[in-house]
Order: sequence, then C-alpha cells, then structure tokens
Amino acid sequence: MDEARELDEARVASLRAGLSDYDLDEEDAALLAAELGPDEVVTLPALPVLAIVGRPNVGKSALVNRIIGRREAVVEDTPGVTRDRVTYRAEWEGRAFTVVDTGGWEPDARGIDKSVAQQAEIAVDLADAVLFVVDVTVGATSTDEHVVRMLRSSSKPVMLVANKSDDARRDLEASSLWSLGLGEPYPVSALHSRGVADLLDAAMKVLPDESAVAKVELGGPRRVALLGRPNVGKSSLLNKAAGEERVVVNEMAGTTRDPVDEQIELAGRVWRFVDTAGIRRRVHLQQGADFYATLRTQAALEKAEVAVVLLDVTEVLSEQDVRIVDLVLESGRALVLAFNKWDQLEDERRKYLEREIEKDLHHVAWAPRVNISARTGRHLEKLVPALELALDSWDTRIPTGKLNAFLAELSAANPHPVRSGKQPRILFATQASTRPPTFVLFTTGFLDPQYRRFITRRLREEFGFEGSPIQVNVRVRERRERR
Repeated sequence: MDEARELDEARVASLRAGLSDYDLDEEDAALLAAELGPDEVVTLPALPVLAIVGRPNVGKSALVNRIIGRREAVVEDTPGVTRDRVTYRAEWEGRAFTVVDTGGWEPDARGIDKSVAQQAEIAVDLADAVLFVVDVTVGATSTDEHVVRMLRSSSKPVMLVANKSDDARRDLEASSLWSLGLGEPYPVSALHSRGVADLLDAAMKVLPDESAVAKVELGGPRRVALLGRPNVGKSSLLNKAAGEERVVVNEMAGTTRDPVDEQIELAGRVWRFVDTAGIRRRVHLQQGADFYATLRTQAALEKAEVAVVLLDVTEVLSEQDVRIVDLVLESGRALVLAFNKWDQLEDERRKYLEREIEKDLHHVAWAPRVNISARTGRHLEKLVPALELALDSWDTRIPTGKLNAFLAELSAANPHPVRSGKQPRILFATQASTRPPTFVLFTTGFLDPQYRRFITRRLREEFGFEGSPIQVNVRVRERRERR
C-alpha cells in the first residue's frame, strides 16, 4: 500500500512539474496549491424564539420581513397567504434569535383554516415570547379578543403590536388597544419600518439568552430539501418524519407556500428537513403568492445539501417531474428519488412506471431510489441510508495521484479522437472541490463533449458517486514559446 501511495505521489510530482512548460495563470496556480480540509460539526446554543401571531391579514409576514431584514416571507394583500409556522434566523444589536411566522388565527375555523390555526397555537407553545399583531386601522375585533384568551392560557410573555401605524394620528388610535388587557401597545408600520427598532429593543429585554423550549442547534445536521410538484406528499413526509403535525396537510394542491424547516431525528441521526412549496409548470406564468413561493423553494434548495424529489407513482411521470429533477442537477445538490404512494401501486401500473423511469430519468440513473408511503410511514427508514450514500458521494474527494493514474490508463486505452490533425492530451487533473465533486482537467486542446461524458461515466464506474452530480471542467493550456 505504501509503495502504491509513493508511486502515485511521484507521478503527481512529475505531472505537476511538467505543467511548468505551459502558460498558467494565477487562478491555475491557486487551484493546484489548494487542499481541502475536513468539515467540522459545530454545536450551538438553542436560540430564543419569538413567535408572531394574529388574525389573518394584519401584516404578520410583512413584520417578519422587517425584522429579518429581507423579503423572505411571502406577502400578498389577501388574507391567508401564510399557512404553516415558518422559522427564520434574525439578529438585533448583536443578539441572534429565531422568528416564527404563523398563519392567521381564527376561532371556530374549519378545514384548512383550522389546521392553520392549530399551527399558530403550536408556535405559541414552542416560543419564549410572542408578538401579537393587531391592525390599528381596524381596531380590536372579537377575533382579536379570542386570540388574547388563547395567549393568556399559554402563560408566555406577550407584546402587543399595533401595526399599520403609518403616522402620529395612527399612534393615538393605537391607545385604544389598551382595552385588550395586554399592556402598552407598540405602534409600528411594518410597511415603512416605522417603530420596528423600538419594538425589537423591547423584545430583546423579554427574550431569554437561551431558549427554554427550542431544540439545541446543531451546525452538523445535513439539510434535506423535499421537492416535488404540488400535492405529491412532501408535507405528509415531513410530518411523519417529525412524528407530529408540523405542517398543514390538505388535499388542496399548493397548501405549502413558505419553506418550512424542522430539525428531526430519523434512524438515530439528526437531520434538518425543509418542506417546500410544490413547483408548478411554469414560474413565469404564476401569479401572486404562488410565484413567490416557487422562488423561495428554489432559494431553499440552494441552502440545502441534498434534495429528496418526491414522485407520485399513481400518476404518469410528467415533464414537470423531470424539470424538478433537472433543477436539482443545476443547483449541484445531492439527489435522492423517493417514489411516494407505493402502497397504492397496482401491478399493471408498475410495468408502465419502470418504462417511464427508464425513458425520462435515465440521466439520473445514478441517484438512489426509495419506495415509500409518506401517509403511512412505510419504508421511511430506508430514506436514511439513501441520504447518507448521496451525501457521502457529494463529499467524496479522490486523491490527486489516484485520479491521474486512472485518467492515464483511461486515455491510453481510449485516446481522444484526432481533430484537425491534432489529438488533445490530458496533462494533469485535480479535484478542485467537493459538494459537488468538481474536477479540472488541464489539457493541450479542447475535449469533445462526448469524450467528457465518457470520462464522467467512467469516473462513476470507478469511484461510485451514487446520488451526487459530478462536474468535469477543462482548461486548455498552450506550451510556452522557447526563447
């Protein structure tokens, strides 16, 4: 083993020395000198949690955006846009905390509105303090009084926020909210950022340094994005994995609008699952909340490490399903395919499904496949080995010596075709990065796309990379002129 390693190291030194005869720029030199370090797992204290509640359309999500300093929560001038309890990381005067946006709370709600109200109540239970938002232009309503009774029963510190106080006259009207019995109202305008700083100063005095209710934050849990078209079972999967009704599930397509992340334990390991809005056919044809929900789904994918794309086996694989898979490939994230509703699959449909997979998903044949039922939890534990396999591949680094030895054998057995009287050679290869594995080939000429695909395929055959996209980049370098 030591002799083989020494041989590889000698080969690398020789090939690297040979590059001195070619024109290399500063970026090339930095790439060749770079070494990848191990990733560390960091444990962080549980951040204090500030929940924002109120009846529909009082401006809760607009206030969330002001607090976190970016337009992330979906906002639209219609009630009921937010449905789940959605967490965001925020910071004020050097203190980090978690903000929880909730859907509008209504008494005696039914159907999906009842589920939304239940999520708001859970958010209060899992918070260290609560901001109760009231629309000052409307004043206290009977629904607001119902919310107050719910908040009092929770025994959590509550701050009354009089939103839409756009000027001094509205500030005077906010004084009428003393009648709710929650103390002094804080007049703010989430739209114009008026009064938000004073509100946050007061909130910091109420929030503890470390949360009494939140889970300890681990920097290490891998982030898993759940993707798929609307109503494919993403929210059901998150709820089953979390062991609780974490997000609203309804037969109506497009129930989820904001990405909802939850730290859960599955098969003895902690993960951070992110439920996302279903991606519809064409983003540019969407309107309002659905348009912004899709954009936020794409942003959530960028923050994730591995994507689980859910596919409904009871329906024909569609162009939309393939487009979602391609979205993951473009993002460079690891990929697992989860075929949902497997318990409802009939024998006749199974034969057609295999043909559809072979035809439409052949370009991701390397992705692990798991057959599950999100509704019943059947085979959910099989997700874990698939996720671990995909992430291990995503993190894989091939030693430079082994990589160059492999490519030398490959090009000797299968040389690049001669083009215009010239035959490009691979001078040196290095793995520039992981996540995803990215290889850079220094060559004497341009490599045909077919030959690059051939190299990619053989890299998979030799080193695995199951569940991870891999990228092969080529840098053509010319020999220096002798003087």
